[in-house]
Order: sequence, then structure tokens, then C-alpha cells
Amino acid sequence: MGYAFLLSLLAGLSTAVGGLLPLFQKKISSSFLCFSLGLSAGVMVYVSFMEILPESIHMLSGAFGDKLSGIIALGCFFLGMLVIAMIDRFVPEEENPHEFGREFSLQKMGLFSALVIAIHNFPEGLATFLTAYEDPSQGISIAIAIALHNIPEGITVAAPIYHATGRKGKAFGMSLLSGIAEPIGALVGFLLLKTLFTADILAYVYAAVAGIMIYLSFDEILPTAETYGRHHLVIWGILLGMLIMGVSLALL
Repeated sequence: MGYAFLLSLLAGLSTAVGGLLPLFQKKISSSFLCFSLGLSAGVMVYVSFMEILPESIHMLSGAFGDKLSGIIALGCFFLGMLVIAMIDRFVPEEENPHEFGREFSLQKMGLFSALVIAIHNFPEGLATFLTAYEDPSQGISIAIAIALHNIPEGITVAAPIYHATGRKGKAFGMSLLSGIAEPIGALVGFLLLKTLFTADILAYVYAAVAGIMIYLSFDEILPTAETYGRHHLVIWGILLGMLIMGVSLALL
């Protein structure tokens, strides 16, 4: 159990490694921010459509069949979008957009990203733990793959918060907290798996998280990146984010 938990912890802490990368800049660069936001959007869009939503459908298919499971997952997907849209609607905006607007938007984006990535990391920690507990060698492979795609997730959280506030401690701390959800998922999930958690509940949450990540990408991350006027850097960031996630998922 200790070995399995250690693998889950290391995989989760790789999110904090990604959170460190934006902090090495001596000067806040709009070019790096544009690229980082594009990378964030690429990571979120790819992992939502290629990993999280298909996994939700697969988990539901045993109980509901292929067709109905797809419909249920789609409903949860758009429900997740609706939830984050309602939260976004009731988060107060700053009164002076010239002084606070862009920075406030970046900080809010980073905090939302930290929340959804933490939710996403929770079942990942459970999966890493249980796999390593049953088969230590297979657990190492999964932990490495998860660690690889957690690094850009850390950038997703830290870059906008750091550029909005200039506070390295807060940016790193939020990326660390989103990563800590992974070993917490390993412990809590293992303890509650037989009593509270079911595969169906986890599948519903997966689909909703996918919807939240897509909404954040198109409503917050990409529009904010475009305000800095570096369109092609944003596009290259999106492509690299998708490539990184595609390679890391292929290793699973």
C-alpha cells in the first residue's frame, strides 16, 4: 500500500513541477503567457474529448449499453458546462476593466482551472493506486504517463495566476493543491470505494468535468489569450498542448 500511495503522490506532484515553470521568468512576458494559455486550452480540449468523455461512456456502457451510455454522458457533459456557466455568471466582475479586468479574468481562470484539474486528478489518483497495488510494474507505467500530462496541467493553473497577481507563492501553491488531489483520491477512493463510490457516479463526474474543461477553454482561456495580440503563438501552444497529451495518453 505504501508503494502504491508513493506512486500516486509522485504523479500528483508533477502538477507542481509544471507550476514551477512559469515562475522562472524574471519578467512577465505576454508572449509566454499567450503560449501558456494556448497550451492550457490544447491540454484541456484534447484530454476532455480523447480521454475523459470516452472513459465516461465506457464506464456507463456496462449498465446502459453503448447508445444510451453515450446519451447519458453527453447530458452530464452539457450539465457540467451549465454549472460552470452559472458559477461564472454569479462571480462578480471588477468595476474598472482598464485597471483590473484582464488581471481579474486571468486569476479567476487560474482558480477555475485548479478546481477542475483537482477534480480530474482525484480519480486518476485512485486508478494509479489500485493499479500499483495489484501490479507494481504496471503501476509505474501509469504513474509516469500521468506525471507527463500533469506537468502541462500545472502550467495551466500557475501561469494565469502568476501573470495576474505577480505572486509566485500563490501560483505555485494553487498548482500544488490541484496535484495533491491525486494522492488524496488514492486514499479516500480506496477507503470509500466499496461503500460510496460506484463506477456510474464516477462516470457522471467524468463527463461533467469534461464539459467544464471545454467551457473554460472557449469562454475564458482562448478569449483572454487573444487579447494579448499574439494569435499564432496561441495556436502553436494549442497544438503543442494537444501533442503532449496525445503522446502521454498513448503511453498509458
